[in-house]
Amino acid sequence: MNDATLSPPPRRPIRDLPDELISQIAAGEVVERPASVVRELVDNALDSGATQITVRLLAGGVRLIAVEDDGCGIPQEELPIALRRHATSKITSLSDLETVATMGFRGEALAAIGSVSEMALLSRPAHQPGAFLLDARSGELRPAARGTGTTVEVKELFFSTPARRKFLKTDATELAHCIESVRRHALARPDVGFAIWHEGKLVEQWRATFVPGDANLQDALARRLADVLGDDFVAQSVAVQHRAGPITVTGRAGLPDAARSRADQQYCYVNGRFVRDKVLTHAARSAYEDVLHGHKQPVYALYVEIDPARVDVNVHPTKIEVRFRDSREVHQAVRHAVENALAAPRAAALATGASPPPETAAIPGGAEDFKPKQPLAQIWQTQAAIQFEERGHHVADLQALWGPAKDSAAAIPDGPTAPRVDWMAASSSAQTDTLPPSPAPIPLDPRNSDQATWPLGKAVAQLHGVYILAENAQGMVVVDMHAAHERIVYERLKAQVDSGARIASQPLLIPATFAATPEEVATAEASAEVLATLGLEVVPFSPKTLAVRAVPTTLATASGFGDPVELARSVLAELAAHDASTVVQRARNEILGTMACHGAVRANRKLTIDEMNALLRQMETTDRSDQCNHGRPTWRQLSMKELDALFLRGR
Repeated sequence: MNDATLSPPPRRPIRDLPDELISQIAAGEVVERPASVVRELVDNALDSGATQITVRLLAGGVRLIAVEDDGCGIPQEELPIALRRHATSKITSLSDLETVATMGFRGEALAAIGSVSEMALLSRPAHQPGAFLLDARSGELRPAARGTGTTVEVKELFFSTPARRKFLKTDATELAHCIESVRRHALARPDVGFAIWHEGKLVEQWRATFVPGDANLQDALARRLADVLGDDFVAQSVAVQHRAGPITVTGRAGLPDAARSRADQQYCYVNGRFVRDKVLTHAARSAYEDVLHGHKQPVYALYVEIDPARVDVNVHPTKIEVRFRDSREVHQAVRHAVENALAAPRAAALATGASPPPETAAIPGGAEDFKPKQPLAQIWQTQAAIQFEERGHHVADLQALWGPAKDSAAAIPDGPTAPRVDWMAASSSAQTDTLPPSPAPIPLDPRNSDQATWPLGKAVAQLHGVYILAENAQGMVVVDMHAAHERIVYERLKAQVDSGARIASQPLLIPATFAATPEEVATAEASAEVLATLGLEVVPFSPKTLAVRAVPTTLATASGFGDPVELARSVLAELAAHDASTVVQRARNEILGTMACHGAVRANRKLTIDEMNALLRQMETTDRSDQCNHGRPTWRQLSMKELDALFLRGR
């Protein structure tokens, strides 16, 4: 190291930057690639009231980006002003900035784009007899031919900053980003038609599906989603419609079966603006926790409508990030909206227009509103239930779940009701694989109209003690009996704990201590009550040490339970990073899921036809019964067409 390296650099005087350099610095924030230009120009086109927007590209947008619209246009005298920095028609005061309702508002886009490209602006408002063309580089303004609207041409992007141009990808990659940028706009505006041309060829086109003033906005939105994302997206998703105070959440949420390995079909909009927001993403993911398997990513298109004064869009130069005044309020609204949409069992869709399915025998963990026509004893009271009781659970808990229903001599002669069978002795035969002998079931008449409309059909057999085979109007249904019963018990347990029951805890014989960070110590002290709700007791042992003194009983007695320190650390990390109520619900659900898994009917347990039918009926009325607690599907439908194809019938 020489002396020159150690010597301080010579002081430079403070000067104003040239306007062109200021614009190029701004362009570095706003214009990342051709897709950024497309986004900004389409934003302006939508703000102008356009009903048709056409994007023309050459070389993936590097050689040419032309955006044409039929909006209100720009008067001749305002064209030069439009190219100045911080010149805009969207806002005029601070109050306007705090309640922005337009896509653009910064007044930076055209100036930034013009500083790194050769740009021309051609526009004509309806009241002006002719159009005018403005060259951004020379400032020349001359008459031209055009109908009402505006065309912005951007040529040779980054020609003045060749270093930026070297970072661009191939033409095909840049084209894909441009298409994705327009796609995001198209998903939010079914009232506007979009067309994308590349190298003179039409690559994408989405026609307007909604006329302002019509009442079928949701139908138009569904058609636009089908056009943009494909018919499979709509077919494998459910409608979302939820209102919570000042927040309205609409759109469609993909079914768990349609989840993907990548998060490439997750679209969130706030007041029509596509955003990437951690609050919205976490809320949507939380809603899928109970039904998604493994590390799959859900698909959805969610539209959040909120008072503009309650959201700050002036956070990021590209306007892709927002900040909510009450993020908890928005998180809860989005989460509940998606949860409610996914909760309804999909089995009912198999019998569209059918009357409600008849009720028969009840099984543990059924929906609260399920009222059997002929009250029967509960089907199982498994050995696991007795073990849970011995472990100290407060579940009048489980006794309330699996205890016998009140007897009744009343019988309904009409309809296919199952016989009264005493299955309470099932718990005493836990070491055998069969239930005690029961009376022969009453024959179920397939011609009965009620039976014909059972969504999951009528049970016909049990396969290898694992699957239930049933027939319905569409064909054959295959049910994983353990997974289905596990979900039913789990939902009942959740409802019970929500009513006020606490998760029991078991003290550790020797408290587990660990070196904690200051944040972990502070979280443990501040969240002592929350931890107690989860069955955890984490207390300070010294200024830099925490001790785990108790863990949930179910986990403590479960085989394969890991390190209590690891459990405590993970819960404290969640509490520090997220809302306490979310953490409590997630941790509570994991514990209840373990309980339900141990309490559900096991494989190789022989079931009678009546027991199988009872399970099917409860699946039809239990929320989220299409997936087990781990996100795996509980049933599959094979239509007659699919069965015929297996045997080449009709060929």
